[in-house]
Amino acid sequence: MRMLELNRCYCADAVAGLKQLEAESVNCCVTSPPYYGLRDYGVAGQIGLEPSPEGYISRMVEIFREVWRVLRDDGTLWLNMGDSYANDGKWGGKTGGKQAYLDDNNRKRVGREKSITGLPPKSLIGIPWMLAFALRADGWILRQDIIWAKPNPMPESVRDRCTKAHEYIFLLSKSPHYYFDAEAIREPAGDWHDSLFQDGKNLAIHPNVGKQARSGNAARKYGDERGRPSSHLGASVPWEGNTRNKRDVWTISTKPFKEAHFATFPPELIKPCILAGCSEGGTVCDPFMGSGTTLVTANELDRNCIGFDLNPDYCDMANRRRDRAMAQQSLFRKEIKDS
Repeated sequence: MRMLELNRCYCADAVAGLKQLEAESVNCCVTSPPYYGLRDYGVAGQIGLEPSPEGYISRMVEIFREVWRVLRDDGTLWLNMGDSYANDGKWGGKTGGKQAYLDDNNRKRVGREKSITGLPPKSLIGIPWMLAFALRADGWILRQDIIWAKPNPMPESVRDRCTKAHEYIFLLSKSPHYYFDAEAIREPAGDWHDSLFQDGKNLAIHPNVGKQARSGNAARKYGDERGRPSSHLGASVPWEGNTRNKRDVWTISTKPFKEAHFATFPPELIKPCILAGCSEGGTVCDPFMGSGTTLVTANELDRNCIGFDLNPDYCDMANRRRDRAMAQQSLFRKEIKDS
């Protein structure tokens, strides 16, 4: 089996690329596959433009079987997925509703085909959960659904539903016992008064707490020396110091990447996945690398990374981006050493 150099993005179909990796050679997989029916990347063999949701799901299951093979037994899969709406019989994509062909002798068509979901127009398909359940049926343990809440969602012109402002990240594992560094992703804890007085019922006990509790002096005045509520307040509030176990709703803004015309991972979204799922010096895999955010972020966190993308332009972009980031890090470390 061919051994690929780590910390690069290779131009290959996801399955073909993964087959070049050794079994159980990856600590975790962090990825965001193309969503169903939303974008035409203009490359033959691309995923997401299957005629039916079932065809899309079937293809995804095949890919993640190969991810299963390359993952260690204690490895995890962090899978970002958004949903789509049924719009049977409609054309779309960058081809503007026209058939397009590759520049080769085979005249192979590219571009979005007419979809056949069998659902009423405007119906939410439920792609994320279709995929999650299909992967579970294929042997994965569906451990958790994490909500990515977007404070700056893409504007929508709809007037008969709310603007969509969230996506899913599914945490899946091969076995019930897997590597998960909860300490590495602990988040700042809310002040004790937030939970103690959030319903307003206890404000009568100490009416000034609601105004002053955010200051350290007020916390000490109405609690003990560390700001914990005193027993005479009549409440029991769990105390975990200044941090708490990370919650499953992650509020993270989308951020554009000037070299990419498509949506990219915000680094802040995947840092917790990498920190929790892979120890330092381990290897992260992204079979849908895109602009290379997983590659860059993993390296910044002192993890190795390897990935694949079908589009050669995206692979070049990812590798250039990674090389620039590493050069900047080396320069920064040299400045620190010389100072």
